[in-house]
Amino acid sequence: MQQRPQKILMPFLTAPAPACGIERVSPEYTSADRLAAWKARWGIGRLGYKIKPGLYSLGEPSAASPVFASANYRLSFDALRRNLKDISAWLLVLDTKGINVWCAAGKGTFGTLELTRSIMETGLAKLVTRKSVILPQLGAPGVSAHRVKAYTGFSVVYGPVRAEDIPEFLRQEGKAAPEMRKVNFGLWDRLVLAPVQLVIFGKYLLPLSILLYLAGYKADAALTAAALFAGGVLLPALLPWLPGRAFSVKSAFAGLAAIAALAPFLALDPYQLCARALIYIPPASFIGLDFTGASTYTSLSGVKKEMRAALPVQSAALLLGLLMLGLRRFL
Repeated sequence: MQQRPQKILMPFLTAPAPACGIERVSPEYTSADRLAAWKARWGIGRLGYKIKPGLYSLGEPSAASPVFASANYRLSFDALRRNLKDISAWLLVLDTKGINVWCAAGKGTFGTLELTRSIMETGLAKLVTRKSVILPQLGAPGVSAHRVKAYTGFSVVYGPVRAEDIPEFLRQEGKAAPEMRKVNFGLWDRLVLAPVQLVIFGKYLLPLSILLYLAGYKADAALTAAALFAGGVLLPALLPWLPGRAFSVKSAFAGLAAIAALAPFLALDPYQLCARALIYIPPASFIGLDFTGASTYTSLSGVKKEMRAALPVQSAALLLGLLMLGLRRFL
């Protein structure tokens, strides 16, 4: 049975530019845009939160206007268009399958071939005299600039990390200050990603927590929710300060801290508490391990290496905790 194609909503489109017939976008970021972004952060309509790939115009672009490339993930595209207010430009949207620039660059969809294809199929060379395209710096891992130049005649210019620095980047004639090249991963940058983790794992752990509570296992219900909170919220909030380098280790400490905070309110003796720590720290550690895909300083090979090391330890700890509880009940 074929799935019905998802409808892509693009309310920011205005009338096509009369000079070339290319669809024009508005730089205005409305309350409806903010609501849509909030919903996407919480996984509501996330798979359809993308725009149609192609070439768009912003303002009244001319043949001398700059060309910016972006992903067709709407959060990425919105960050670009709303920071180009009062700037006329061409926006080249690559088909990244609804994935953001940085992740798509790692997966290859924001890459040399897709950029080349987009330049050629949109007829960009016929619209501009300045044969260069400005890419987000975080898209650099997927793009070979010299190959793009050889295939299309367009030079690749890497813009700043953050879209809000683009106006200053243009005023400096395409020269980025050192702070524009720095990737910051501050508290807000980390916490804004927490809803994704909470939704992904919460749909399993929250119902489990409720069932445990209704079955009379109140301590286990609280610890299940604590594991979700530790891996989904405490880890991103306290990431720089948690011990260890691996995300699985950091989130294990977050899980231990959450259990320690709950311990005075749980009617558990030391043996039971130790057993449950072995059971509930692994889920917190696993959730935190998944956060590696949202951070700015991990790599695919590093994630795979950590998973190979962490998953057996997490599984062994969980089984040991269950064995301890089983032995206690049996004896």
